[in-house]
Amino acid sequence: MNDDNSISGQNGAATSAADLPGENPAALPVALPVALITGAARRIGAEIARLLHHNGYRIIIHCNNSIGEAQQLADELNAQRNNSAIVIAAELATEEGCEYLMSEVLSVDGPFEGRLNVLINNASVFYPTAFYPTTDEEATDEQWQQLFATNLRAPFLLAQKAAATLKKSSGSIINITDIHGERPLKGYSIYCMTKAGLISMTRSLSEELAPNVRVNGVSPGAIMWPEAEIDDQEKQKKVLAKIPLGRMGAPRNIAGTVLFLLENTYITGQIIKVDGGRSV
Repeated sequence: MNDDNSISGQNGAATSAADLPGENPAALPVALPVALITGAARRIGAEIARLLHHNGYRIIIHCNNSIGEAQQLADELNAQRNNSAIVIAAELATEEGCEYLMSEVLSVDGPFEGRLNVLINNASVFYPTAFYPTTDEEATDEQWQQLFATNLRAPFLLAQKAAATLKKSSGSIINITDIHGERPLKGYSIYCMTKAGLISMTRSLSEELAPNVRVNGVSPGAIMWPEAEIDDQEKQKKVLAKIPLGRMGAPRNIAGTVLFLLENTYITGQIIKVDGGRSV
């Protein structure tokens, strides 16, 4: 649904006022649910933002450096429905950045008056890290700190700071994980460890925050080529050969799974793999 007669339903699901028995939609106060999506300026995050917006959510677009793209997306969404999307820039690799983001999101003086129904931890850093030291390449403490801080600590801190508000709204947390959190990718040891941790955190928080908040994860396979590998045809052929469906997925496949998890209010603690069968 994408009209302004949507009101907040339980567990972060959007509900149309027209669907409520005995109610006059025109007489109901509009309280569209609010979703915070980290790393939403582009790629999979932007696709999630568009789909949730189309289905009646107000969107908080988090970005770090992609401010221009984030504002362009917000303008696109606001052109469809006034005052339905905002941008907040923050560096999630720092505790201060996480604190700033959530203080802006939860401010009662903000455009969405501190409301929050859905937290989607999508922001992620992905790059190779050498295990065996060589003369040219070696995993560094800086890489360790950045990958763990962005991919694992930030989702935990954001969930902590959002928990009280999400409990009040019977909301949801969805973490975008990775199939390589369970099937490690050679050359990306630290990245894979962060995603393994995020999978474990998803299951742990589903117990910590039950019964008021549902926590699930979506684990993408080959959805979009890493920007450094867009022109590497040989590597792409090798990856596709390992996928039973024999083709790439698309960002809409991840966004659709996110929406499914928001709408099905009897699922928590689950990691759904969207990988064309690669993890079979």
